[in-house]
Amino acid sequence: MKLNELKDNDGARKSRMRIGRGIGSGKGKTGGRGQKGQKSRSGVAIKGFEGGQMPLHMRLPKRGFNNPFGTDYAEVNLGMIQKFIDSKSLDGKGTIDHATLKAAGLARGGKDGVRLLAKGELKAKITIAVAGASKAAVAAVEKAGGKVEILPAGGERRPKGEKKAVASKPAREKKAANRAKNKD
Repeated sequence: MKLNELKDNDGARKSRMRIGRGIGSGKGKTGGRGQKGQKSRSGVAIKGFEGGQMPLHMRLPKRGFNNPFGTDYAEVNLGMIQKFIDSKSLDGKGTIDHATLKAAGLARGGKDGVRLLAKGELKAKITIAVAGASKAAVAAVEKAGGKVEILPAGGERRPKGEKKAVASKPAREKKAANRAKNKD
């Protein structure tokens, strides 16, 4: 056998039926579409249409609620952090934050940050900066000798329990005096 003698087996490649090519072809005139009506035309999509009857997707009751103001946290357990530190996938030194956890493959998603949960046991002394943490998780990290920093929505770091800076009393009084002056 030579390269120029290679060919497919008989019937391996069947050419497509060319429709609308005259009455002698067997698929002329209506081109296999029957005749008349919406379905014989091109560009018709009637998925879910039930002849004017209320479609199934509209008859079924809708359940649930999508909260547009809901928060999306990537939940990370202490046990998994310890497991990744043991396997050298995560560096226990320095501050562990969302980017570090994401790079290690621990935090998936979480457009609003990471929430730390207390499942599992932590032995390593770590500093972790997260958007939220359960009380048990904070206690477990502090018991191991570490520290948890809670990041507010703005993104600046603030240790757990420390409140946001509020304007001092003289500044508040000055604002109130300005408001009273502008009223007159």
